[in-house]
Amino acid sequence: MLAILSITTPIFLLIGLGYVARWSGIIMREQMQGVGIFVMYCALPALVIRALTQQPLEEIFKLNYLIAYGLGSIAVFGGGLLLCLKRQRQPLNISAMQALGMAAANSGFVGYPVAAMVIGSPAAVLLALNMVIETLIIIPAALILAEMGNQKGASLGKTVKQTALNLAKNPILIGLLIGISLAITGLNVPGPVYKAITLLADAAGPAALFVIGGALFGLQVKGMAQDVGQIVIGKLLIHPLAIFIAFFFVPGIEPLYMAGALLFAAAPMISIYPLFGQRYGLGGVSAAAMLVATVASFFTLSLTIWLMTLFGLLAF
Repeated sequence: MLAILSITTPIFLLIGLGYVARWSGIIMREQMQGVGIFVMYCALPALVIRALTQQPLEEIFKLNYLIAYGLGSIAVFGGGLLLCLKRQRQPLNISAMQALGMAAANSGFVGYPVAAMVIGSPAAVLLALNMVIETLIIIPAALILAEMGNQKGASLGKTVKQTALNLAKNPILIGLLIGISLAITGLNVPGPVYKAITLLADAAGPAALFVIGGALFGLQVKGMAQDVGQIVIGKLLIHPLAIFIAFFFVPGIEPLYMAGALLFAAAPMISIYPLFGQRYGLGGVSAAAMLVATVASFFTLSLTIWLMTLFGLLAF
């Protein structure tokens, strides 16, 4: 257990450092947002590009992995949506946002730094694969449904088109496309450029954790226990469990990749979840859910790593 804590503790110390930096006033909100922009627009795309150009594309593109991770995430999203719509009679926009919080992991800012410390370099490849599922399936589905709930009677085609245009500007998706293009064409990145990409990629993990800590400052959890608890349980417990079941039924996946998938799935929800929530009527709940999930993930991630070592998926 001490070996596990030696992995998770430094990660959450960096998150705590970001929180303390905002609490103490050393870094203002606008400055922290600047660091977040650097991570989102520079460091994470560079990380994806490096991962996709370090080895042949056929060794990176794991169709069975995409199927398993996709099925598990879609099952959680669909289950969360039905629970909110049918059982709790929530509006479509609120239901879509709650389901998004359960099914889309913070792959770049939390999942990757944790997985990198546990499984090493394959974590960057898994980040790219997971972003395919999250940016092309889960997030678009949630935004389309939420937009339809906000604008009843709006054209489905128009909503889908607008969502696609917004997602086309996603820097990580752009990095994914650049990396795939380089891998397919076999073009060699000039040495100085590749060195710059490597330096940016190396900064992604610690800078992302620092930003998450800063983003937690000022968030409050009051009078939202039921909704927050439902989203957090769905994200930290149900999502990893669904991923495990999906991987169990899809053959041919390496144990190391399965372990990495579980670590990503056990991460809190995407960092921009409160922004989506605010836009679609779930602002307070989404911010509170991210706060609770991030704090609780220290324990659930440690538990996930311990269980995987117990059942032989990981060795320390």
